[in-house]
Amino acid sequence: MSANWTRVLEQSARTAIAAVVSLLVARLFRLPEFYWAAITTLVILQSTLGAALTASGERLAGTALGAVSGALLATHSNPSLPVFGVAIFVLGLLCAALHLDRPAYRFASITLAIVTLIVRNQPAWKVATHRFFEVSIGIAVGLVMTALWPEREPPVSTTC
Repeated sequence: MSANWTRVLEQSARTAIAAVVSLLVARLFRLPEFYWAAITTLVILQSTLGAALTASGERLAGTALGAVSGALLATHSNPSLPVFGVAIFVLGLLCAALHLDRPAYRFASITLAIVTLIVRNQPAWKVATHRFFEVSIGIAVGLVMTALWPEREPPVSTTC
């Protein structure tokens, strides 16, 4: 078997195991949308440990900011396109003011969209709290897997 196929098999196994573990942990905590944990883990696994650690702090901060903003927005305003657009814009300004980078803004915007745009029969603060914990589990599992089973770098080619 070639080194490339060995690497593909290892990467596929690592990714599958991490995704399943994050689903199991989120289900253990009875989170209603446990699949967000697996989705987040898949995002985290695309980085090396050093890059994942840096970006994960940003993603966690962004998720918290998006969850709080989404819960406030959904509780205190009627949903509309202009309100949603302004909220996304303001999140960008808040992230910049807090010195948070793009990963934070990306996760803040996604979280706000999920909390405010998806019709639910639960209070917005509860949806926001669940979303924060689902993402947090995904980040934690992704980081642990990246630390315990780092992705091997492809072999350096010696040909020109």
